[in-house]
Amino acid sequence: MIEGFISRISGPVVLSDHMKGSRMYDVVKVGIEELNGEIIRLDGDVAVIQVYEDTSGLKIGEKVINTGTPLSVDLGPGLLSSIYDGIQRPLSLLVEKSGSFISRGISVPGIDMEKKWDFIAAKKKGDTVSGGDVLGTVKEYHIDHRILVPPQVSGTIKEIKNGSYTVREPVCILEDNTLITMLQKWPVRKGRPYRTKQDPRLPLITGQRIFDSIFPVTKGGTAMIPGGFGTGKTVAEQTLAKWSDTQIVVYIGCGERGNEMTDVLSEFPELVDPRTKMPLMQRTILIANTSNMPVAAREASIYTGITMAEYYRDMGYDVALMADSTSRWGEALREVSGRLEEMPGEEGYPAYLATRLAAFYERAGRVVCLGSDERFGSVTIVGAVSPPGGDFSEPITQNTLRITGTFWALDTNLAYRRHFPSVNWIKSYSLYLDSIQDWFVNSGFSDWKEIRDKTMYLLQKEVELQEIVQLVGPDALPESEKAILEITRMIREDFLQQSAYHEIDSFCPLEKQYWMLKVILAFYDSIGEAMNKGVALNKILKLPIKADIGRMKELKDLERIKVLIGEIDKKVAAVEVER
Repeated sequence: MIEGFISRISGPVVLSDHMKGSRMYDVVKVGIEELNGEIIRLDGDVAVIQVYEDTSGLKIGEKVINTGTPLSVDLGPGLLSSIYDGIQRPLSLLVEKSGSFISRGISVPGIDMEKKWDFIAAKKKGDTVSGGDVLGTVKEYHIDHRILVPPQVSGTIKEIKNGSYTVREPVCILEDNTLITMLQKWPVRKGRPYRTKQDPRLPLITGQRIFDSIFPVTKGGTAMIPGGFGTGKTVAEQTLAKWSDTQIVVYIGCGERGNEMTDVLSEFPELVDPRTKMPLMQRTILIANTSNMPVAAREASIYTGITMAEYYRDMGYDVALMADSTSRWGEALREVSGRLEEMPGEEGYPAYLATRLAAFYERAGRVVCLGSDERFGSVTIVGAVSPPGGDFSEPITQNTLRITGTFWALDTNLAYRRHFPSVNWIKSYSLYLDSIQDWFVNSGFSDWKEIRDKTMYLLQKEVELQEIVQLVGPDALPESEKAILEITRMIREDFLQQSAYHEIDSFCPLEKQYWMLKVILAFYDSIGEAMNKGVALNKILKLPIKADIGRMKELKDLERIKVLIGEIDKKVAAVEVER
């Protein structure tokens, strides 16, 4: 065991002498209270350590003990419904041990080591297994938690049987006497292995019209939600966590305000999964790392979250990871970098900011999992960004833009007008449109791309016309352009705007989205045909069918929406031509 002593303290950064033989990212115990820390630089026999806990009260000369292992998480049954801090310490156990305020130096296991789980074997004696193979399952709420052979292990099964086991008891013994338990430990900064990574071909269905129909993200894709204060980042991420068609959700509250994180922790246990009708918490892992917690633990929290997400991906599940927000993570990097006296880059962030961000988002993807049976799993990363003052030119936003495939730009002006989700349709984009077009065609939405492109054309045309209106007024526009302004108003208010709290409108199935957009564009086409025949625009806009279109979002019956297309043609055709 390597044992040194503290030679310097600078906030969360501690220097320790006599640490020769240590390795990068080894976990250490610092001081009399044995605070958790991690080696982030080695210079001769001096180790530079970032401490995950408050360092006030530490003294020069106190001992530092190297555990010899990197920062790792416990993986196994019991992760779901847990609430952790940034280094996978369950908050419930921390409260038991220290009360309302978390004491320093507490080490608790990430999952319950004493609880018995009913293991049902999927393999038998004599079977040959290798890394990633499914040995059996245990029930973790309604999720089949698949017990996997660790990645580097292979051999022939000597003994395996059904029964109740703790996570540390062997469920399988190989011929070479290798013991396989339900517990795996994995270093958080190292991505878990897989066979191959797939192209992004399947859309992530979220039930939010502007995300699914206009700016989609794929399963295994990456998306960012930048926005200033009050634009709805957290509500958007909670909505995605609730409604996205994934089996597992990992929500990382990285450096958010305490009261905002409290809302998340109190609301999530009360939410009901709309698909299973079970509590949403039963398929969710929460990592709570508020802004008043130690800065180094904030930096580690996103790695803790992504490692747990990859573990469920390896079982063959689709996982959604919500990071709220990566700006606070970047600020933690900046603070530690400043304590290390590194050369600052743009706005004081370290020069390796872009590399760290890319390495994190690179761990997203849809993969063929390890193992002899073919399983597909995915991790989709949605990262919120909180640019100071809503300035999208700051380094975190710009570097994330270069990496992510979908950009959902939240707009302060839209939020002030109570238009939610406040996604600016002019600034936002998705790079996955061509990748998922075949899926839409095969799913019966053959003209989805044409409808989506036509909608975007009209919305962009509206911006041009609004500039003219501000200069000369709306009366100067020809009737055809007034029709565009009216239709785009309907697209904005009746399609893009969506209530996260409405009983029906909070989730909009993809087929309903498709037909709603089709109806609005059919109304636009009918207006154009009628105006070519001499019908006045104001007469068409007075038709009751316009109000029916506005109420589509509140309808459950899809057939009533489809019928509107035929009614539009009849009602508009019935309008008399003004002589």
